[in-house]
Amino acid sequence: MSALDQLVRMKGVFGRDAARRTAALLHRLAGMRLRDPQALIRLHETALFLRAYPQSARVVRLAESLLAGFAARVPGLDPAPFEDPEVSGIAGTGISTNFSYPFARSLVERHGRAIEIDWENYEHPDRLGSVLARLAPLAAEDWDVEAHVDWRQWLRALDGNFEWLLDRVDPYTYDLLEIPLQWTLGTSSATRSRSRLRRRDIFYHTGSLISRREVSIAAELAAPRIPMRRLPPAEARRVLNLIVDVSAVRYRELWGFLYPDVRHVEQADLGRGVDLVWFGVPPSFRLPLRAYHCGMFFKNGVPMGYIEVLSLFERAEVGFNLYYTFREGETAWLYARLLKFCKQKLGVTRFSIDPYQLGHENEEAIDSGAFWFYRKLGFEPASESIAEIVRREEVKIAARPDYRTPAATLRRLAKLPLFYGGSDGWRSFSVRALGQRIGRGEAWPSILARVRGDMSVQEILKAKHGSDETGYLRVLQRAPKLRQAVLRLGRTRD
Repeated sequence: MSALDQLVRMKGVFGRDAARRTAALLHRLAGMRLRDPQALIRLHETALFLRAYPQSARVVRLAESLLAGFAARVPGLDPAPFEDPEVSGIAGTGISTNFSYPFARSLVERHGRAIEIDWENYEHPDRLGSVLARLAPLAAEDWDVEAHVDWRQWLRALDGNFEWLLDRVDPYTYDLLEIPLQWTLGTSSATRSRSRLRRRDIFYHTGSLISRREVSIAAELAAPRIPMRRLPPAEARRVLNLIVDVSAVRYRELWGFLYPDVRHVEQADLGRGVDLVWFGVPPSFRLPLRAYHCGMFFKNGVPMGYIEVLSLFERAEVGFNLYYTFREGETAWLYARLLKFCKQKLGVTRFSIDPYQLGHENEEAIDSGAFWFYRKLGFEPASESIAEIVRREEVKIAARPDYRTPAATLRRLAKLPLFYGGSDGWRSFSVRALGQRIGRGEAWPSILARVRGDMSVQEILKAKHGSDETGYLRVLQRAPKLRQAVLRLGRTRD
């Protein structure tokens, strides 16, 4: 067995001897030159997992040292395997993709000329003509009558680069240009190899990881309060920049990451070395009806994934994404702690999982068996027909431990949401159905016009546009008549 195979097997193995063996293997592999891209990727992901779930301080130091020097290992290798979304962002590599204006602006402000237009992969460079024609009179002449204009050459002639262009277009125009960007990562702290949230104390694993069978969402929801603190503005901005980098190197954007509310960024200590950085969006970017919050979670400072929460009254729709590298860790425990935080912070008591998270038009979730992750934690189907399929599958699983639900069946199971804490009126509710039923009218005035009692339009709108949407949720949670009316108006056809 190779040294790399031995190191991979040390993930999740603990004890004094395990720590010693893991450290010895890290030290040995640090001096080995791997020329196979897949082997190098495997080494990177294993070292990153061990940095997040270390057995000792020496393992932390050796894993960190190995990762810090990764950029020197990549030159000369085929770059294609490193661009896969599952592993992108390794030091010494690069990525190419389209970013929205806020992400592009944020990245260029901090990483400058490391980010350029990827001309070789730009399918619609002619779209730049409409912009450059406004900046140079004779460029307009090219734009109006000539075919196959080299707009890259025009940009150079204007002494422009991507940052120069970004300063001269509005966000809406920029997004229409569909400019692919090439980000040369090098040794940047934005790489997955090096990106870290500052943390004073490291949690060392000396015993087995918490398995799914040991996790009870009910017990976690009843657990003591999770400690948290508000980040001062300078620290909040630094951490939000880190979150943008972490997301961008994985080709991912999130509404809250695009438009974070810098004034209300909080950090919660979930335990076992896990920190959650949590925030909403400013009033001008809030949704008309639901409250929006999101966050990124870190294990011993290593970014592990993110959460997006859409809340209305006592219900929260929770989107949970754990990065591939860490799916052999304490996923169920982590998820339960995140729900505990949502209940504590937002006052929500019911949780739902959107069909996309379960596998509806999402083959990644089908391949990972996401439906069963939530089901085994106590989530219930949204309909009796789905529940019947679940019962049949659970009988098969109980009879045959090696049985795996076919992909076609998983797709059927993923057609409707799952619920935890009861569905009580939410099973047949849809924000889309509600919006289409009230038509062109503003959401809350249209709804409240049909409801007597509870509260006024002004009270709701004041809370909705308050300093943070947690206050808005607390107002809604004191309005049972309004809740009943919203559920009725948003009921889908059976």
